[in-house]
Amino acid sequence: MTTTSLPLFVLGQGTDPHSERGVDCPGELPPASDPALVARARAAKDRLGDRLFVLGHHYQRDEVIQFADVTGDSFKLAREAAARPGAEYIVFCGVHFMAESADILTSDAQRVVLPDLAAGCSMADMATFNQVEECWEALEEAGIADQVVPITYMNSSADIKAFCGRHGGAVCTSSNARRALEWAFEQGRQVLFLPDQHLGRNTAVLEMGFGLDDCVVYNPHRPNGGLTDAALRDARMILWKGHCSVHGRFTADCVDDVRARIPGVNVLVHPECRHEVVTKADFVGSTEYIIKTLEAAPAGSSWAVGTELNLVKRLGTMFPDKTVTFLDKTVCYCSTMNRIDLPHLVWALESLAGGHVVNQITVDADTTHWAKVALDRMLALP
Repeated sequence: MTTTSLPLFVLGQGTDPHSERGVDCPGELPPASDPALVARARAAKDRLGDRLFVLGHHYQRDEVIQFADVTGDSFKLAREAAARPGAEYIVFCGVHFMAESADILTSDAQRVVLPDLAAGCSMADMATFNQVEECWEALEEAGIADQVVPITYMNSSADIKAFCGRHGGAVCTSSNARRALEWAFEQGRQVLFLPDQHLGRNTAVLEMGFGLDDCVVYNPHRPNGGLTDAALRDARMILWKGHCSVHGRFTADCVDDVRARIPGVNVLVHPECRHEVVTKADFVGSTEYIIKTLEAAPAGSSWAVGTELNLVKRLGTMFPDKTVTFLDKTVCYCSTMNRIDLPHLVWALESLAGGHVVNQITVDADTTHWAKVALDRMLALP
């Protein structure tokens, strides 16, 4: 085996027999897409001018992110779109729930386009409207629905955001989850947290002083969520059985392994990671927190980052004076986020430039109203 100080996928050096396809990658990789597509994307973007506003989520591949007018996390991007009412077309390089949020927050005159309709989110798909309705019925039968406040993570469908709006709840981001939960516990005695169990548990236990035994997990695929009425009544946090397919891959062994390989490494992870990973990490925070932490880190420091691989690779390029590596040794791209590639983006831009709106994302008026109620409650948090 060829050994280096950092035998990781992101460096393209060495081999690893335990990875899916090894990490041997000599020389320069060929362009991800036909270089002519770059010129076509630029030409279409120039033709559209100020009528177009392109949003790029941090997890997008580099070939796409280069055309973004603004980069950021899902909520920041939706707000950026709303702040540009003069843009007729909002092209969201992200996933479906993000485009829904942009449609909710922008005016009726603006059209939100998702370059590939197959770009969904496995976490958001883990909580459907019918499943959440059934959960609420279970809470009613247990006699506690009137004291439960639903909080949904931004990574959820418009239907789920609207459900929370109708039932006195709110939306949260990974940055303000604690504030949202503190607000919720001022309104009621219990919280139904959707759809990411890890963010809910990590926030409640590590930031608010709850115990693990204050949390139960509601499994929508089991009768009554797999819980007794007594368990539902006793819980303070009712966590939906959902997770991020990317952040859920990281394990405590990943942390132990990287510490053994890289002396003095700082482990920086997203709060969507499992509880045992977060408790072993040195720093925990949202995507924006991760970026700012690395930006402020001293030159020469070493960092193992537990989040989506496109972003980790980009951070390594952004901060060459620091060693930035991926927490896991095997590939961990967000497969649905990566559906937005350069061919799809070129097709969407050229269609718009030709006067044909494709893949428009629209949220009906009632869902928009109640989802915005939930979003506005979040925005009103101190």
